[in-house]
Amino acid sequence: RFDTSILVTGESGVGKEVLAHFIHEKSNRSAKPFIAINCGSIPETLLESELFGHKAGSFTGATRDRPGLFEEAQEGTIFLDEIGDISPDMQVKLLRVLQEKEIRRVGENKTRSVDVRVIAATHQNLEEEVKKHRFREDLFYRLCVVEIHIPPLRERPEDILPLARFIIQRLSKKLKLPDLVLDSRVVDYLLTYPWPGNVRELRNTIEYASVLCPGGWIEKAHLPPKIIHSNTSSFQS
Repeated sequence: RFDTSILVTGESGVGKEVLAHFIHEKSNRSAKPFIAINCGSIPETLLESELFGHKAGSFTGATRDRPGLFEEAQEGTIFLDEIGDISPDMQVKLLRVLQEKEIRRVGENKTRSVDVRVIAATHQNLEEEVKKHRFREDLFYRLCVVEIHIPPLRERPEDILPLARFIIQRLSKKLKLPDLVLDSRVVDYLLTYPWPGNVRELRNTIEYASVLCPGGWIEKAHLPPKIIHSNTSSFQS
């Protein structure tokens, strides 16, 4: 219920955005927008415009005034994924927004006030990045008032089966397969596979198997070959 800035850490695919969305839904801002952006997937030249907006004519292709994501998230939450990938220049601009609670659109002189709760996420160790002078210390402390670390799926095998059942529940509606179910032998494969892609890989694996199984009964033969081959030595031993 507080507006405290949160930094969510963990490997790719562990569910950092899912957690951020959950925090937003349980906050006092839940009726307002939740806006997510992957900072590492957008070129630096475009990221400033995406976050802060731009004025018409400020660069080639800017045919009209456009609000940025901070404005779109007004009174809500903005989720800045892969925050560790932003450039030093963008770090300075983001720090100013967090300190002053205002943004300036690209090509515009006037400032606009924003009331936004910030949740950031990264797969990197930002404390190490600070020590190596690749990430600003002052920005790190602005973002990391509370840190929540999500362990990789291989370190929490007790979550694999509940997650698999939840994913199957969702997929049965999406794929219109009401009788979708896991064979007990498939469970053994899921529990012993290391899941380098974490929850995202688990979801993709179950969807892959779901579309290949003829009657909704997911068996070993429907799993991706890499899951079966990875587990063969474990079962033989």
